[in-house]
Amino acid sequence: MENWDEVRTAYQVARLGTVSGAAEVLGVHHATVIRHIDAIEARLGVKLFQRHARGYTPTEAGLDLLRVAQATDDQFSQLVGRLKGQGDEVSGELVVTSLSSMAPMLAPALTEFQQMHPDLVIRYLTGDRLFRLEYGEAHVALRAGAAPEQPDNVVQPFVGQRLALYASEEYVARHGMLKGQDDMVNHRFVASDNENTRAPFERWLRATIPAENIVFRCSDAVAGHKAIRAGAGIGFISLWEAASCPDLVMMMDPRDEWSGKIWLVTHVDLHRTNKVQSFVRFLKEHAKTWPQ
Repeated sequence: MENWDEVRTAYQVARLGTVSGAAEVLGVHHATVIRHIDAIEARLGVKLFQRHARGYTPTEAGLDLLRVAQATDDQFSQLVGRLKGQGDEVSGELVVTSLSSMAPMLAPALTEFQQMHPDLVIRYLTGDRLFRLEYGEAHVALRAGAAPEQPDNVVQPFVGQRLALYASEEYVARHGMLKGQDDMVNHRFVASDNENTRAPFERWLRATIPAENIVFRCSDAVAGHKAIRAGAGIGFISLWEAASCPDLVMMMDPRDEWSGKIWLVTHVDLHRTNKVQSFVRFLKEHAKTWPQ
């Protein structure tokens, strides 16, 4: 490329999704951003973005550019730090993604890491969507279930996810304690709205109790947990989340068949950067303090 300013502009538009956002980050007029995008698309002979009323959405070519530019930006920042004699400095942006149910443990860890590195900006993205590391959507992902198999990812076992059945104190006051598995037919339950879920604990629940006992169904784990705490019924919550909720009552102890694994995933292009390595080391140490 003859003009790296155009690449940098396209990278910020792909990352932020709007011309105005890219202009603010780059410190230029929005007309300059549009001119750079038009120029690089003309030079490459491909459309990098779909334009619409809400902003710019990267095409497949745009996502390829985002992936390469993210890796280049991180590696260049690392090089600049070494040249300035600040090779251990952690700054810029760190994007971490996980299931929303991990937020009670990850949010404090991310906060502590950011306090250790004041020049670092944290972006914590939660939800069921799998953010694509190969397109630079995140630096570090924590994923549940089977080990991810994408060939360009570095996958490390992180922590076990142990769950138990919990209810609120209010639910217990109204319906009493759960007296073993045989008593489950006499209680009300909160579960996922996805009947095809692969989560082992959800599959166990559906195989163990009649469908009519699942009286509150949620598409999102956070909503389900709030329903449990509100007294809607008994449901599964991880031990690390329940540890921060004194109003919850354990109704059935954890079982191995409900447990899963959390995997720590990075992309091969960014795995060795100082920022990613520093955070991964920190997170592994921090996780030793989590409820198991």
